[in-house]
Amino acid sequence: MTGSLPNTKKPQVEIDSDSGFCFGVTRAISMAEDELRQSGKLYCLGDIVHNSDEVDRLGALGLQTISHEDMARLRNVKVLLRAHGEPPSTYETARRNSIEIIDATCPVVLRLQQRIKAAYDSPGNPQIVIYGKHGHAEVNGLLGQTDGNARVVETPADLEAVDPSRPTLLYSQTTKSLDGLRQISDHLARRMNPGVEFSSFDTICRSVANRVDKLREFARAHDVIIFVAGRKSSNGHFLFERCRDENPRTIFISSAAEMTPELVGDAHTVGICGATSTPRWLMEQVRDIINGSYA
Repeated sequence: MTGSLPNTKKPQVEIDSDSGFCFGVTRAISMAEDELRQSGKLYCLGDIVHNSDEVDRLGALGLQTISHEDMARLRNVKVLLRAHGEPPSTYETARRNSIEIIDATCPVVLRLQQRIKAAYDSPGNPQIVIYGKHGHAEVNGLLGQTDGNARVVETPADLEAVDPSRPTLLYSQTTKSLDGLRQISDHLARRMNPGVEFSSFDTICRSVANRVDKLREFARAHDVIIFVAGRKSSNGHFLFERCRDENPRTIFISSAAEMTPELVGDAHTVGICGATSTPRWLMEQVRDIINGSYA
């Protein structure tokens, strides 16, 4: 690390106690580590978590990330399904290829999959709408419960594809914001034809949703915020923006190697926080680098 800190007095550095892996990610990593201790090799369908440092750490232990195309060519191996969940077609591929599934689907996501499947198969042919990010792994798994027939919406403009004359049920990707869901629900309710049934269900994981208010408070309490998250983490970018709303001196980094003295500047207090996919050890590395600058 090069350069010198303008502030010669060591700042107070605090790691947000609520940041880091959520339960689902912690469980998936634990299941991967258990298998790796036994066999030394395991395939994972997609990055186990949207953090390259953690993926590299597990890779060194024998976890190999594969794509759906890779899985279709494999036979007689073990494949871990990450917390995001998968559509029924993935389980069918595993059955066909004699692949043993280690299912680390988050229980919250699994319950939502089952709920959407039951709604889709219910009498009356209801229209299923999912508030979520197009192409996101969790959303793909939810979409698969409806044979690909649900409508995925991210913005009010996407609601143009929803048929206002059909009974409609709205669900949410578990990591979306409560405010966003309310907005979509209000817009959709206004678009529905008179007398047509519409129901909106809050299926957002509270361990994620509740972090927003806590992070905002944390961001306000420090001069500078160092937000640590993987570049591919949608949850990370969302939480980063919420921090920056409260504290303009919020800086996004994806690894400890990006931490430089200039990022701290003249701050007297520095807060370190991250996404649900950010490992605690990585935030601790960033803290140690800041503290080491004053040694």
